[in-house]
Amino acid sequence: MNETAKRARAVVDLAAVRSNVQALRACAPRAELMAVVKSDGYGHGAVRCGRAAREAGAGWLGTALPEEAFALRAAGDTGRLMCWLWTPGGPWRKAVEQDIDVSVSGLWALREVTAAARACGRTARVQLKVDTGLGRNGCQPADWPELTAAARAAEAEGAVSVTGVWSHFACADEPGHPSIAVQLAAFQDALKTAEAAGLRPEVRHLSNTPATLTLPEAHFDLVRAGIGVYGISPSPELGTFRDFGLRPAMTLEAALASVKRVPAGHGVSYGHAYTTPGETTLALVPLGYADGVPRHASGTGPVLVAGEWRTVAGRIAMDQFVVDLGGDSAAEGDRAVLFGPGDRGEPTAEDWARAAGTIGYEIVTRIGTRVPRVYVDSGIGNGAAQAEEAEGDTALTGGTA
Repeated sequence: MNETAKRARAVVDLAAVRSNVQALRACAPRAELMAVVKSDGYGHGAVRCGRAAREAGAGWLGTALPEEAFALRAAGDTGRLMCWLWTPGGPWRKAVEQDIDVSVSGLWALREVTAAARACGRTARVQLKVDTGLGRNGCQPADWPELTAAARAAEAEGAVSVTGVWSHFACADEPGHPSIAVQLAAFQDALKTAEAAGLRPEVRHLSNTPATLTLPEAHFDLVRAGIGVYGISPSPELGTFRDFGLRPAMTLEAALASVKRVPAGHGVSYGHAYTTPGETTLALVPLGYADGVPRHASGTGPVLVAGEWRTVAGRIAMDQFVVDLGGDSAAEGDRAVLFGPGDRGEPTAEDWARAAGTIGYEIVTRIGTRVPRVYVDSGIGNGAAQAEEAEGDTALTGGTA
């Protein structure tokens, strides 16, 4: 019996991942789709979610760190795979040997990957990134002609193959933001410069999830879908996940650790930020900020317990928090649902994001390793429902995922 799983678990519905990929592909029917599985699949599990995304037609997977890409290869993924966050002295040779597309934003990176390719006698797959206005990684437009010329020289030598040219939007999640048109124009200029240098990339890509959903003029050859793969809207301004036909893939739940009656005026949790207004029932949820539940949602975070929405009572502690059930009853072992797809009355990750003053991305990616991931397949679209994988015995009193 897996005792940790009895305490809490994050149930990941792989059918939802596949359905979301299909919905995103329908938004960009003339482009390929890259499912971004960085940060362990936004907290959902990169290997399992990457596999589900492939099954739904994602031709590419994307990671930030080289180690994330290596883990996918070690798990058996052999498809097109891109990794973009590099620092000097990185494991370029291993990436070349494992046929991983690597991102290059400057001459230093081109030199390092070219040296690695020469050392192992293979051609490196390189994608050049231009900074069109986000101001993070990417080559500045003033340096772009030099980088593209150097890349073409390395390509002529046979050390690299420039497979892509790409960039990233800053404000695609803000409809009508003036930077969107500026970045699109800058990217088109960068493509012309690359072409003039003699480069013929396989894929040109600029769109993240919000641009995939709302900016068809920016789809080019490939779109990179991150948070949408997991069924979360990139921003409230664009719409909810339901507006785009997406379904949240993760349900976070726990078994109540304590249920007790307390008198009026009873302080709850550290600092007594909450005191009971009358005699009431308190339930203890064994999840806290060490598990990724945001402490700044103290007093605001929503939880479904005993069939009703409750709000975190008092401060969220490292391992636990309390909800006030009022006149309702519950028992130790009953299920508390922090968030899920919302179709059984439970809050969603987007509800938690509002409560914590953050974004849905942070809510799911911060769920830590103390919470086991349990994989199910709800059979969305085919009427079937079955458990696909679990971490040990993950039954929770009061229902299952």
